[in-house]
Amino acid sequence: MDDVEVPKDDVVHEQAAPPGRSRAARWLLVALNCGMLAVGTAGGPLMTRLYFSKGGQRQWLSAWLQISGWPLLLVPVAASYVSRRARDRGAPLLLTPPRVLLAGVALGVLTGADTFMYAYGLEYLPVSTSAILSSTQLAFTVLFAFLIVRQRLTAATLNAVALLTAGAVVLGLHVSNDRPAGVTKARYWMGFFLTLGAAALYGLILPLVELAYKRSAGGGRAVTYALVMELQLVMGFFSTAFCTVGTIVNKDFQAIPREAREYELGEARYYTVLVWSAIVWEFFFLGSVGVIFCVNTLLAGILIAVFIPITEVMGVIFLHEKFSREKGVALVLALWGLASYSYGEYSEAKAKKRAAASEAETSS
Repeated sequence: MDDVEVPKDDVVHEQAAPPGRSRAARWLLVALNCGMLAVGTAGGPLMTRLYFSKGGQRQWLSAWLQISGWPLLLVPVAASYVSRRARDRGAPLLLTPPRVLLAGVALGVLTGADTFMYAYGLEYLPVSTSAILSSTQLAFTVLFAFLIVRQRLTAATLNAVALLTAGAVVLGLHVSNDRPAGVTKARYWMGFFLTLGAAALYGLILPLVELAYKRSAGGGRAVTYALVMELQLVMGFFSTAFCTVGTIVNKDFQAIPREAREYELGEARYYTVLVWSAIVWEFFFLGSVGVIFCVNTLLAGILIAVFIPITEVMGVIFLHEKFSREKGVALVLALWGLASYSYGEYSEAKAKKRAAASEAETSS
């Protein structure tokens, strides 16, 4: 992966065989992870909101569903181990260093708390509003990436942060125009701040994942995609364990048969919603850590923000949500912030490329 841009030079990626083939494989991997992140970002909130809007009432169960798809990773992780054993009989069971696995445990617990906050907030917010609030995650990612992995702040970055923050403020000033039927003003505000808090927490988690990769690369160790899946497996297991405790204490598992019978779309579709919620959200988490591995933290944050309009439109079409002028203004501010950030990154990359070319000419 040495041709793929990473934030720091101390992250060493595993190299593949022929250059042409390895380049194609690298970009295929980038595309695969971006695709999974797209599906998860756009589809995950819709599945969660569909659960609540049609009669679901269990926040812990909804949070549990968001991170319970981790067993899907057992197949590629097991396949990676079998492949290593075929080449080397003494190959370790896991590639991830023990200290990074411990970091994965802590990141899993944080992810569990984040998903609960998000699920609780989405019960009281339209998915279109939740999506715009979630876009502020990019602002928090920028801040924490600066503090944790020393990503550089630019004028374009700060402008994006200001615009995203302004969008959230616009939504907050027009509460009465946005509340779903039956949701009180107090519960709306609770959902508003829980969703904002979930965005902030996930903005912290993404740079911490990147930091875990850096620690994995200590001593020249290769950071492979198999290691990425192992870390996500550990995070998924412990985030699920965290939410499982809350689900059991709240007796949400016992409530599933009753909710299924009373679900507006029917019992069979209730279980379909639960299963697809777990699958689609796993795409989100695996895609996000994969993008961090292939490129960097900030690209993951950008891609999450990119799919805000898709989530907005799907919420209006499939869940028949209102799209008010205030949401339109907030969406324009969010997209303006995203465009500002993206253009700033593009301009900086071009400047670096020109500087490198000029230096190469001078040295030759």
